[in-house]
Amino acid sequence: MAASRLPLIVGLAGTALDRDEAAFLRETRPVGLILFARNVDTPDQVRKLVDAARAALDDPDPLVLVDQEGGRVARLKPPHWPSYPPMARFGGLYGRDPAAAREAVWLALRLIAHDLASLGITVDCAPVLDVPTLEADPVISDRAFAERADVVADLGGAAVDGLLAGGVLPVIKHIPGHGRAGVDSHKALPRVTADLDTLARMDFAPFAALARAPMAMTAHIVYTALDPARPATCSPRVIAEVVRGQIGFDNLLLSDDLEMAALDGTMAERAAAALTAGCDLALHCSGDLGGVADAANGCPPLAEVSARRLADAKAARRPADTVDIAHARRRLSVLLGDV
Repeated sequence: MAASRLPLIVGLAGTALDRDEAAFLRETRPVGLILFARNVDTPDQVRKLVDAARAALDDPDPLVLVDQEGGRVARLKPPHWPSYPPMARFGGLYGRDPAAAREAVWLALRLIAHDLASLGITVDCAPVLDVPTLEADPVISDRAFAERADVVADLGGAAVDGLLAGGVLPVIKHIPGHGRAGVDSHKALPRVTADLDTLARMDFAPFAALARAPMAMTAHIVYTALDPARPATCSPRVIAEVVRGQIGFDNLLLSDDLEMAALDGTMAERAAAALTAGCDLALHCSGDLGGVADAANGCPPLAEVSARRLADAKAARRPADTVDIAHARRRLSVLLGDV
């Protein structure tokens, strides 16, 4: 069945699947969907939306993604879902007590996985493994664990393991590194001029340390030392030589959102560029049906190697381990000094 799917993850417009969206999902058969705040109201509503999409896709196990990082990037919010601190707070704790920080990160992401799995969400677009620099645009800032690559790798590993323990697939991002981008790639195309040795030592290092992760998301960034003409998402050289080669990530690779201003061309052209460059799947997030239909027109069939990576990623999602959720929440509060 996987080979017949379209290599596309799609957004939806609202809190319920409308007739046109259902028809689109049935006809184009994308690999999955991604939810945003506009799709979320109550737990029961989210479960019904996911169930309706699953039925329209005729797929018992589609990828269902959300960005639930903690801090300011959280689609599920109180009063129905708990809030979690930004990852930089755990980095601050690491400076005082690395073991406590690792435990706290694991607990936070294990609890997030519990929240997501109860809704039928199978993938969390987290953790952020970018290493921010002082000169960088604040789009990453406190979403990152720390300004040291070794700390990011250490705490990122705890985050990956916490999500997996809760039955949710992690997505490490934004490979091969968004931390030194001088502009927000949602608004413009960043150009990073650091030399390759610096990039390898700082930006690439956390991703290389966690190349075992089942999924990763690309950065819409030009690295002039590698490919001065194309952002990483659309660069065969960056994906083949750095992501797959130097970093050693050979699992399921997603593009970041095709609609971001860092990319140019039609949605069909953007999808084709990302997939031809070596991304396994492309993301179109806004829920605009015309735009996602255009993106679908640019998608080649799901490649055989991508179908294998998709199957491997799904196989990495195991039933959640047994955890006392109330105790885990109390322990996290103690570690963070909230009680």
